[in-house]
Amino acid sequence: MSNELKSQLEDLQRALNTISAVLDVERLKQEIAELEIKASDPNLWDDQVAAQKITSKLSMVQSQVLKFEQLSVRLSDALVLLELALSESDSHSLTEVESEVLALTGLIRSLEVQTLMNGEFDERDALVTIRAEAGGVDAADWASMLLRMYLRYCERHDWSTEIYDTSYAEEAGIKSVTFRVSAPYAYGTLSVEQGTHRLVRISPFDSQNRRHTSFAGVEVIPVVEQSDAIEISDDELRVDVYRSSGPGGQGVNTTDSAVRITHIPTGIVVACQNERSQLQNKATALGILQAKLLERHRHEEQAKIDALKGDSAGSWGAQIRNYVLHPYQMVKDARTEHETGNTSAVLDGEIDEFIEAGIRWRKQS
Repeated sequence: MSNELKSQLEDLQRALNTISAVLDVERLKQEIAELEIKASDPNLWDDQVAAQKITSKLSMVQSQVLKFEQLSVRLSDALVLLELALSESDSHSLTEVESEVLALTGLIRSLEVQTLMNGEFDERDALVTIRAEAGGVDAADWASMLLRMYLRYCERHDWSTEIYDTSYAEEAGIKSVTFRVSAPYAYGTLSVEQGTHRLVRISPFDSQNRRHTSFAGVEVIPVVEQSDAIEISDDELRVDVYRSSGPGGQGVNTTDSAVRITHIPTGIVVACQNERSQLQNKATALGILQAKLLERHRHEEQAKIDALKGDSAGSWGAQIRNYVLHPYQMVKDARTEHETGNTSAVLDGEIDEFIEAGIRWRKQS
């Protein structure tokens, strides 16, 4: 056991060395010093957008370096403890090292996955839209199940979420929902969830208890920043105000504060109803529209490149994952082949392994 533990610790040290080289920890420390100088400027908050960007970037880089340094110290301590345990034949300490190796393996794997997220927008917050697709009331219910799954995932990671707009189905579930996830690398992480999710189960809405297949689509786009906003002319927009819908009797439902914006040239429709103020909802909806237009532009540019390459893979709408609840229990990713029989855990937000496998698959493809 001692030789195996030593080998595992050496493997972890090599992995951490690779992460250090990829992250370029010394460069990050230099970046922290530069950002701290900017953050200490007494006039920093004269421009609130720029200030927020600087402080957010500083917090994220500091977190990266701190996480790496903490793992380095823990790994070093584990090696020392192993040597002491061997020299003193201390079985209790060996057990302690074994537990620490298990914990460090998970933490270092997680940090390693983060180093794979180096896309242009991977560091940003994410806007997630879930839509019921084929399957009638079951699809609407399935969309609400996916919403719960992602909200529980974010909750497990202490990520902040804010629901902007929900369109409820008549019988059960939701037609669509859009929400924001605020966390470092939220977009890079959740973007691998984009696509069609397929559910097979005995329908709770079928009086004959027949098996039904339903589909829901997940769209994930990065939140835009001031520097990459697309100019939109007022005459390109149709703005409608309406009364917010949804369960309950909250004040938000008593006035025409919800806003729906249609971008006439593209037909893109966005809405927001989470604020009491019509102006706040309009500002948020415009932000969502900016993000969708930016993503549309990115897809158009990518399509041109793919056409030159002869590559048509990876388009949004492809079925990415199957969730089977009957006649057997299994969740299987169509891209990575990763699967589990613990469907209840997955639907409760335990999707880390699927996301990790998706990020690794994306990097290799």
